[in-house]
Amino acid sequence: MTYVVTDNCIRCKYTDCVEVCPVDCFYEGENFLVIHPDECIDCGVCEPECPAGAIKPDTEPGLDMWLKLNADFSTKWPNITVKREPMPEAKEMDGVEGKYEQYFSPEPGQGD
Repeated sequence: MTYVVTDNCIRCKYTDCVEVCPVDCFYEGENFLVIHPDECIDCGVCEPECPAGAIKPDTEPGLDMWLKLNADFSTKWPNITVKREPMPEAKEMDGVEGKYEQYFSPEPGQGD
């Protein structure tokens, strides 16, 4: 099992989760974070740290797309291990529906 980052992270990109991750398995895109499923040790400490509730265990139904997206982009984006300020629009974007279709960017973030 692993944890996955889902659509509510898009254009929020809170990084509270990366600060607590004991194995540094988060990777940063331009407006989204992902978890490398082969590096995640299933400890679960990241899930309650996400203010947007965007981190879920992959055992929840309907997360196949997100597991694939996390796996794919974690090999393309840079590793992030330090907490940074969320995106300026984070509060307004929290809970917005259809974020993947409207706002997801495949571009990498800055990483550490």
